[in-house]
Amino acid sequence: MLHFTQYYLDCLSQASYLVGDTESGQAVVIDPRRDVEDYLADAAAHGMRIVGVINTHFHADFVSGHLELAATTGAWIGYGSKATPEFEFRALADGERISLGEVTLQILHTPGHTPESVSVLVFERAGDDTAYGVLTGDALFIGDVGRPDLLASVGTSADELGRQLYHSIHTVLMGLPDAVRVFPAHGAGSACGKNLSTEKQSTIGEQRRVNYACQPMTEDEFLAVVTEGQPPAPAYFLYNATLNKQERGVREPGAEIAALTDRQVADALAAGAVVHDARPALDFAAGHLAGAISVPHDGRMSETVGMVIAPDQPVIVMAPEGEEQAVAMRLARIGYDTVLGYVPDVEDYLVRHEDQVSRASRLNAGQDDAWLTDNVQVVDIRGAGELAVGMVPGAVHIPLAQLASRAGELDPARPVVLYCAGGWRSSVGASLLRANGFTDVSDILGGYTAWAATHPKAS
Repeated sequence: MLHFTQYYLDCLSQASYLVGDTESGQAVVIDPRRDVEDYLADAAAHGMRIVGVINTHFHADFVSGHLELAATTGAWIGYGSKATPEFEFRALADGERISLGEVTLQILHTPGHTPESVSVLVFERAGDDTAYGVLTGDALFIGDVGRPDLLASVGTSADELGRQLYHSIHTVLMGLPDAVRVFPAHGAGSACGKNLSTEKQSTIGEQRRVNYACQPMTEDEFLAVVTEGQPPAPAYFLYNATLNKQERGVREPGAEIAALTDRQVADALAAGAVVHDARPALDFAAGHLAGAISVPHDGRMSETVGMVIAPDQPVIVMAPEGEEQAVAMRLARIGYDTVLGYVPDVEDYLVRHEDQVSRASRLNAGQDDAWLTDNVQVVDIRGAGELAVGMVPGAVHIPLAQLASRAGELDPARPVVLYCAGGWRSSVGASLLRANGFTDVSDILGGYTAWAATHPKAS
């Protein structure tokens, strides 16, 4: 009997899957995250053994848990035959069938997002004509398709990948029966596409009807519509794509970070460590360690940290009580293994080190616009696709994913006001600029949404 479980991480908009045959006891994990405890526990609870791991491609937005699962279970690691990892792997041929008992998997080569991308058909019984579903990785999303322009595909042009993706979508995947369920590797919010749905599954027939990229069109038309308006890729994407090809160190199940003493914190800061303050933005604004970067633990923490903190930089975690290990795990999911530990009882630490505490300026969108002067640099850090609703007059557009690399376009001697859509990202961006020597930085509470509500003519 087919066992099929989808695991979804909201913080990365990432889906992974446990597929097995409860009679034979064999199971495979597809696109696993790095913390593999859930897969191991669920397989054991259903009397199954994980015999294989399939990655649909070299992921750029998270570190896959293939090495962790292989080390724990002895499972083989499968990639499409175009892949060239540094570790031993099973090269999966186009059309190859993998038997788990009656449950059978079939590999479909679906390049385009990356050269080695594959999709995985799941059959409940080996003799079935129509598959239960297809795991499409980053080729086909619900409402979108994978972007062909990410740096994960160094050495292959976006144009070449886009044309491969056209064939993968319009010939291979749209060639499947309408009833086949679609299970992608990502959902809404992922930077691997621009129009992803919040739905976690669909069908080929539904995507044929409603997905803009699956409508009849020429190859050139497809390439133009798919590449238009893509958000900038977070800086850590290339790091993760490279790491996923390497024979790297594994994260042990249940690994935890340690509490740091005041002396350890002081020594680490003196040696160049950065503080990741994962408390809510309002708590950060009320008081934080000077130079700390604010990325709250709620929301898209992992991806956002990858935009504002370098992967090789030692990190000290300041988090709400009880969230320290969860924050460290979410950092490990993107390969940030340089976390030195956490500060226990953050509020007490800040009281004891009051001379090192700073406060953040946050502007109320409803107050007067005295800050809208020629001397103030107003920065819109939303994505390109968010600008259609309007911008604050005089604002320059620097997406948060590019703020670290483009901060040199701003004058640190002049005041800066940042805004995003709702205020979460602008607090992050403001903290990044302060940590890089900008002394007069504010952000707008409620973001552009709140500002436009008090300026109806502007919106």
